[in-house]
Amino acid sequence: MISLKQFKYFIEIVEAGSYSRAAEKLFIAQSALSRQIKELEDELQTPLLTRDARQFELTPAGRLFFERGKRILEDIDDTLVQARHVGQGAQGVIRLQHSSSVILTPRISNALAHALAQHPGVTLDVSMLPSENQTMEIEEGRVDIGLLRLPTLRRHPHIQVREIGSEPLMVAVARDSPLAALDNVELADLSAQAFISIPHKDRGGLSYLVANLCLEQGFFPKPARALSRKSSQLNLIEAGLGIAIVPECMRLTAPAGVHFVRLSHGRLLSSVGLATRREADPLVAAFTDTLVARLAPSS
Repeated sequence: MISLKQFKYFIEIVEAGSYSRAAEKLFIAQSALSRQIKELEDELQTPLLTRDARQFELTPAGRLFFERGKRILEDIDDTLVQARHVGQGAQGVIRLQHSSSVILTPRISNALAHALAQHPGVTLDVSMLPSENQTMEIEEGRVDIGLLRLPTLRRHPHIQVREIGSEPLMVAVARDSPLAALDNVELADLSAQAFISIPHKDRGGLSYLVANLCLEQGFFPKPARALSRKSSQLNLIEAGLGIAIVPECMRLTAPAGVHFVRLSHGRLLSSVGLATRREADPLVAAFTDTLVARLAPSS
């Protein structure tokens, strides 16, 4: 049976660059270290390293084992820290990610502040990642909570997504665009415009939603010469390179040269979801329930 010690030894050898340096750092004899790696390879029934008198190289199996093994050990270390914090009184770090189209508006920020006040032992680690990537990160245990733009295309059996609100879609245009003079524009009237953001074939989120809405009007978004699915799309719009259909919250971060026009009289909406593991640890589950109660549409 493969042991965590063998994982650690193998990763230490690769990172140190030699058996001798790894043995010194691990405070064991080099012969004992070599024996552990040989036992590991025997258990796997494949070589992980090719060796000569002075150096070694990773085999393809060794590269895979190193990358996955390092991630496993990091996850174990993180789990031990989280468990220790929880055992010491519901304390720990909760990792939250949001997509670039889910701005931390006052509504969301105030809900986070409220949840933190209700859970004084919690610290939030906030970062940004596309919606589809968030679900994978949560599924694999590297993220606890995701704030994502619906819909998501991939289905993960261990993840639940709860809707926490919706907002009108608007058209973001350059201030000198003829569209900027309008109070309202119908989606069908945008068929000739160049869109800064078009959908990725494997991702849902905002661009996927917008493309489907356009298809219902009989056209597919015409791509601009410069494309972005990130918040940088607003800078491209300011430069006059195209337009984008975005949620109303994007007005909060828009540069001065971008103007927002109401779309289809505010009838077209985009929803935000909150994603977690179905069987999240108690600290994450309690924090998430507090957050959802504050943000859910029925509240």
